[in-house]
Amino acid sequence: MRVRHPFRTAVVVALALGFVVALAGAALADETCNSPYVTKLIKGQEDYVYVWALGVEGLGDGSDKLVTVDVNPKSKRFGKVLNSVSVGSRGEAHHMGFTDDRRFIWAGGLAEPKIYVFDIGTDPGKPKLVRTIADMADKSGYLGPHTYYAMPGRMLVQALSNTKDKGGRTGMAMYNNAGEFVTSYAMPTDGGGDGYGYDLAVNPRKNVLLTSSFTGYDNYMRPLGDVVKDAEAMKRFGSTMVVWDLKALKPSRVLSVPGAPLEIRWSLKPGDDWAITAAALTSKLWLVKQDKGQWQAKEVGTIGDPAKIPLPVDISITRDGKGLWVNTFMDGTTRYFDLSNPEAPKQAYQKVTGKQVNMISQSWDGRRVYITSSLLANWDKGGADNEQFLRGFTWNGKELAQVFEVDFTRQQLGRAHHMKLGSKSLRATLPPR
Repeated sequence: MRVRHPFRTAVVVALALGFVVALAGAALADETCNSPYVTKLIKGQEDYVYVWALGVEGLGDGSDKLVTVDVNPKSKRFGKVLNSVSVGSRGEAHHMGFTDDRRFIWAGGLAEPKIYVFDIGTDPGKPKLVRTIADMADKSGYLGPHTYYAMPGRMLVQALSNTKDKGGRTGMAMYNNAGEFVTSYAMPTDGGGDGYGYDLAVNPRKNVLLTSSFTGYDNYMRPLGDVVKDAEAMKRFGSTMVVWDLKALKPSRVLSVPGAPLEIRWSLKPGDDWAITAAALTSKLWLVKQDKGQWQAKEVGTIGDPAKIPLPVDISITRDGKGLWVNTFMDGTTRYFDLSNPEAPKQAYQKVTGKQVNMISQSWDGRRVYITSSLLANWDKGGADNEQFLRGFTWNGKELAQVFEVDFTRQQLGRAHHMKLGSKSLRATLPPR
């Protein structure tokens, strides 16, 4: 379903004006993999890691929550939980994203169409839940908000499913920073499109937005073992990426990328105009770049042994575009690939960092790496393998060395999933709003 809205022209104008901001800020940024429109930036050592955690029945209050952890090595509370903010319900907490002024985090869950807005600007060490946006299903027909991507004065939200049949056909919903719905954009189902969505990432220099694809509610809310054994269910995974005209927000080309391509990372090196993704089901790295004026997707590497289904789940690119971290859930392994030649990535390092690992985030200077454990409530492992943690590591270019761990089960915080970095300096530099 595509909803047209009179604000569409305003959205396009705002995006066009925002290109200048994004390009001007490209040389300064915080942790990798954020929207280029995030203008309030961490410089130097981050002070906090915000962890969006899934509630677990019988553990603490059982609700999804935003957890703040002190990660400044000079702090007396280094590696300790400072604060947690519960939303009062369980909705399969998954991802989150900053607004373009970096004063707020938007977060949500895959089991519902709700979006939670946390104020991190007033007191970065003590986020506060200030708004719940509950109209996504009614306004767009989508549910399972996944990616929250800052645009100038806007937030573009990629959903994973729909309210009609809870399958994989979905789209994106555009909100303004006040949380008011603006319009929606259906993922293409013609020209080779399968209608599925997952992540999104923009390259303002090339006027391009890329989207990837996963699966719908009817798959991701089932136990992983059941899905794998169901031949029909295994057919209901995305196999495409879509190239969009960023200013017009219209799809221009569908790329074939089999095996559920997930996170998208544009190279952050100035002048580079290529992106990379990992396909979860095939354990392959894919490069997206232009060839003779046309955007193309090319398989360029293999992650582990695909026959063992390591299940690559998250990736993080270095600020110089020459390195890529990859986490594989099933074998609990973190790998580092040399991307000096993006056409031929080479694995340079690997380490088992948990019995199950999912998200990976790194500091902008590349010296610190943070890892969490949970994938989905019904996909996480059981028994002793069901570790739930945030682990912090230092990286000297040769070895990951663990420096702290927060045990989310022991502290009754739930399942640790997505992360964002925070800074004390943000509060001091905020303009009036």
